[in-house]
Amino acid sequence: MNPPPRGPDHPGAVRHRSWGEVRWRQFRNAPRPIVRAVLSSLVVAVVLAVLFIAYDVALARGADMPGGDLRVLALAVYALAVLVVGTVVTYLVVPQPTGSGTTRRRSGWSAALGFFAAVPIAWLVMVAAIQIVRPVLG
Repeated sequence: MNPPPRGPDHPGAVRHRSWGEVRWRQFRNAPRPIVRAVLSSLVVAVVLAVLFIAYDVALARGADMPGGDLRVLALAVYALAVLVVGTVVTYLVVPQPTGSGTTRRRSGWSAALGFFAAVPIAWLVMVAAIQIVRPVLG
């Protein structure tokens, strides 16, 4: 037997949300492991991008640096450091779900989450640093 149809004014009726409302709700209620993975990579990327921009500005203003112009090497070190630190920190702070147990286990999945969170963050932070922040500094 089918339940009687409910109208939109019925207290148990489900309100349909727009695409934007659904995405905003997902953004506000993001799972803690995802937030931790993104923030760990973001903090490292921002700190290293600030150091890179300072190095770039110093070279542009004629500072004599030991080893000469190593911006390409600095970008490679930046990318590698963000990926490695993002992977390791996420591995350490994002436990695998344990169900009813009390032991906290780690797995390669936590590290993979950190790596795949670090890739776009490393790219976006450096693009913002080079394309937005660097021109402002002259």
